[in-house]
Amino acid sequence: MVGRVTLPVPRGGGGGSVAPAAPRLSHIAAQAKVSEATVSRVLNAKAGVAHGTRQRVLAALDVLGYERPVRLKQRSAGLVGLVTPELTNPIFPAFAQVIEQTLAGHGYTPLLCTQIPGGATEDELVEQLVERGVDGIVFLSGLHADLSADPARYAALSARGVPYVLINGYNEAVSAPFVSTDDRAAVQMAVTHLRDLGHTRVGLAVGPVRYVPSHRKREGFVEATGSPGLVQHTLFSVEGGQAAAGSLLDAGCTGVVCGSDMMALGVVRAARERGLRVPEDVSVVGYDDSPLTPFTDPPLTTVRQPVQAMATAAVGALLEEIRGSAVAVGRTEFVFQPELVVRGSTGQAPQ
Repeated sequence: MVGRVTLPVPRGGGGGSVAPAAPRLSHIAAQAKVSEATVSRVLNAKAGVAHGTRQRVLAALDVLGYERPVRLKQRSAGLVGLVTPELTNPIFPAFAQVIEQTLAGHGYTPLLCTQIPGGATEDELVEQLVERGVDGIVFLSGLHADLSADPARYAALSARGVPYVLINGYNEAVSAPFVSTDDRAAVQMAVTHLRDLGHTRVGLAVGPVRYVPSHRKREGFVEATGSPGLVQHTLFSVEGGQAAAGSLLDAGCTGVVCGSDMMALGVVRAARERGLRVPEDVSVVGYDDSPLTPFTDPPLTTVRQPVQAMATAAVGALLEEIRGSAVAVGRTEFVFQPELVVRGSTGQAPQ
């Protein structure tokens, strides 16, 4: 039998006379992926719950936006910075949410630092984090992924004794743990899917070649098709995909593989502006499997990055560094396999 439990109230509930509704045990249990009885034991500070499980329940409270009961509050294990690009691309908030939740589950307080056009640079954000005494930093698609950027900034960070881990953008000049999606395999499975549907002329719309993920996607595409001429490098955006689509459609492509879901939406827009139907006339494959892709028109076929697994691995590698128990020394790349998710934007090649 589950005993009586006093649940916390939401933060920022306002100043009215009626207290805001408390969350249900079922909501917390679903978020933490545990039973309601386990949630009850944690909130009542009862024994018999594993440390990791207890931390998941507390992290669920944080994610749902509710104050922890006073008896459960504990001092943060430390601060960890998360440096991300702008958040207009939905894949970056998806990574950030999992990273922050995982850090909170281990008792760390995440500090989100977002780069926006005209705002602070990555170096300035890192300096601010170091001044605040962070225990470590997670870099998501940062300057480490730009082959034209000076990698010495990361060596300098290591010299200051700050552990860090880097997601997407392996750089041989940086000695640190990397977590990446297999970009070559991602494009090759997308091309295979289109070939199986009868498309003989397939193009690639991808970001600037100086970025490691773009370079790897191009390599995978050329290996799969032998057609380096059907590659368009542009911006990782809707507008970039739209611009690339013009050249690829002019070249007779009936299938287009894209470097991001945002670019894929731009290709769909460009096709429709020409009076072409998707997928009857043109098939489009995205990359990322952003949270909203199942709801686009048509629902987007895409290659899914394993965000949950990658973010969890990145945090795990960073915590190993922070605790001084990392097994691997120097650069190590953990490569995760993507997954093709077939929806409505791909179909049989037009006759």
